Amino acid sequence: MNTFHSENNAPADAAPVNILIVDDIAQNLIAMEALLRAEGRHVLLASSGAEALEMLLTHDVALALLDVQMPEMDGFALAELMRGSQKTRDVPIIFLTASPNDPLRSFKGYESGAVDFLHKPIDPYVIEGKVKVFIELYRQRQLLSEKNQQLEKSLKLNETMIAILSHDLRTPLSVIVLCADVLKSALGEGEFARNIAHMHTSAHRMSRMIGQLLEFSRIRSEVLQIEACEADLSEVADAVLDEVRMAHPDREFSLSVAGGVKGHFDRDRLAQVFSNLIGNALEHGDPTRPIEVMLDGTDQGQLALKVKNAGTVPEDLLPNLFDPFRSGKNSKSGLGLGLYIVDQFVRAHRGRVEVANVDDGVVFKAQFARHVPGVADLPSEA
Repeated sequence: MNTFHSENNAPADAAPVNILIVDDIAQNLIAMEALLRAEGRHVLLASSGAEALEMLLTHDVALALLDVQMPEMDGFALAELMRGSQKTRDVPIIFLTASPNDPLRSFKGYESGAVDFLHKPIDPYVIEGKVKVFIELYRQRQLLSEKNQQLEKSLKLNETMIAILSHDLRTPLSVIVLCADVLKSALGEGEFARNIAHMHTSAHRMSRMIGQLLEFSRIRSEVLQIEACEADLSEVADAVLDEVRMAHPDREFSLSVAGGVKGHFDRDRLAQVFSNLIGNALEHGDPTRPIEVMLDGTDQGQLALKVKNAGTVPEDLLPNLFDPFRSGKNSKSGLGLGLYIVDQFVRAHRGRVEVANVDDGVVFKAQFARHVPGVADLPSEA
């Protein structure tokens, strides 16, 4: 169990917090050091702006107390330099001055990045109270940063485990699927044949779920790449529809093409886009109505595909429809990753995917570049 100081609520074994004091008068530095010296603090003293900058390069500082009137580089100039550096731009600054209260001077100080402006002689109780506040804020930022790093490490480990597990499960599952396919073809009617059919359906469902998990882990780990080649989008759509028709002979599908739909893209990734959108339509659409697939190549620079099915998406779900695991609890065939994967694959093709309720159904539209690089890293999520 950690023990804490009552003064700043910091762990007893925590490293001292650095406070920087900058003043060109030695007596002022000595007095301020004596005033602010305490357990858990390390007071850094600089007699010029140049010396202060050297210290800031090698020390993380929780608070900087800057004298305004210094030769060569005054407090305002030092503050502006600190704000221009990535390392010191977030260091809180309190200006100290012996000049009379001047609104214009105070304004310039706050404009330079000050969080406070104190006049000498400094009230010991006032400055001690302010220093305590900024030390506490500094420690909280450190703690938050550590927690974030731990969380990122845990998430990375979880994603790696998902990727390994998904990959390793595919081999034994492929044997189950193959055996189920053989038995389904060999058996006729009867109770045993129906049980095999159920096993066949469940095995293919598991295979799709594992595939989605593997794609999800690749996306999250940013190792997925788009491997583009010259291809015809209508051929990709035909291949996917042939597979879907075999699996769902009772459903009706249509394909329409406008313009030329040849381009330079990743056939496999876009086939997955087709498959996921059509699968979503099969699951959530009206089974008595046809599913329409439309391709549009009338734009010289872009290709577009639409999948339309009868039904309606509740308006409150539209903004988050492409989030991962959104529909996992209610989905009959997956983990709620299908539309998320569609969104990420379309983004990787420099495009976007949209969904809208129309008068006679729901339309998913993916629009993307006709030509993408041969090998392209998946872009970061928006």
